[in-house]
Amino acid sequence: MTGLRLTALGTTLAFGVAHPVQAEPATWQIDPEHAVVAFTIMHAGYAKVLGRFSQIEGSFTYDPETQDLGKVTATIGTPSVDTDHEQRDTHVRSPDFLDAEAHPMITFTAEGGTPISDTAGTVSGDLTIRGVTQPVTLDVTLNKRADYPCCHGKETLGISATAEILRSAFGSTYALPDFVGDSVNIILEFEAIRAD
Repeated sequence: MTGLRLTALGTTLAFGVAHPVQAEPATWQIDPEHAVVAFTIMHAGYAKVLGRFSQIEGSFTYDPETQDLGKVTATIGTPSVDTDHEQRDTHVRSPDFLDAEAHPMITFTAEGGTPISDTAGTVSGDLTIRGVTQPVTLDVTLNKRADYPCCHGKETLGISATAEILRSAFGSTYALPDFVGDSVNIILEFEAIRAD
């Protein structure tokens, strides 16, 4: 998903070189059994709390040969948040934070990416939390591309990504600024299986 070259068309036009039409990029499905969506947030200035979501689905189109990234869609089940503390989890699901009953899904969509190197780049898209949509940029690393060594045996990508958001931008202002931090660091680790 990274090293995503969106410059091929511009190069072709600049040099007036005609190339054969390329095949459509493949569709890749995030493997929910090998996916982590986690976050950290500062608690009262002492230490960061680590949380994660267990309900994850998503897909994207990507051509490994040209490194073109297409449409990206991902959904996260808000009620699946887990900070390893039942009372805190209930509070995080409340309207003070995620408002999970009213907004049971967090979504991310994007239409492409920008390369930095063959294995690193950025993906900018729209993140929706609590019914509020804001632009977010992910810093993405492609760790590995290979046929899976067991089980399904299909071609698989290994991807790491990070981002930083402000929860206040999504309408969560509870206990700001001193007790619960505003900055939320997002951590993504997942495998994606070629679907076609």
